[in-house]
Amino acid sequence: MSLVEKKIIYFKETGEQNTDALFKIVKEYVEKEGIKDIVIASTTGETGAKASKVLKGNNIIIVTHCFGFREAGKFELEDDHKSELLANGAKILTGIHALSSVERAIRKDFGTLQPLELIANVLRLMGEGTKVCVEITVMAADAGLIPSDRDIVAIAGTSRGADTALRITPANAARFFDLRIREIIAKPSNF
Repeated sequence: MSLVEKKIIYFKETGEQNTDALFKIVKEYVEKEGIKDIVIASTTGETGAKASKVLKGNNIIIVTHCFGFREAGKFELEDDHKSELLANGAKILTGIHALSSVERAIRKDFGTLQPLELIANVLRLMGEGTKVCVEITVMAADAGLIPSDRDIVAIAGTSRGADTALRITPANAARFFDLRIREIIAKPSNF
């Protein structure tokens, strides 16, 4: 029998208070594991800007909400954070959410849950950050910003900040079930 023992960090609570500690954990992890591709969820760009400083030198992909996500015609990424992200060499991806898109409108207007939102809700059994990590990985793979033939690290959070990091073998949306969550690096245990 072959066993590999690795450490997982569990935060007691969800939230942005875990952000700085999570970035330190991920920095050590990617250096040890030789991972260069990191996908990070960031709405206003604040979390992404912090990550782009700490993890600079890697292929950093910041995935934002799409235009109109919260309010029609509005974009939540703040200009000062966008400038900092780009100055730190990060790439910014803005697109429709891989696990909701038009299906969210169908649910809201017709009250019917569709397959993508069902998948999202199942992933939420491990926490909101887990769902978002998977979603942004698919989005980045579909945009051609990360490879699908080697592992990446995905970082997301619950509401604001970052509290979840996963090692994932990416897949495009058309091959979604080839995606693999290979390791939990850190996540909240109380969500």
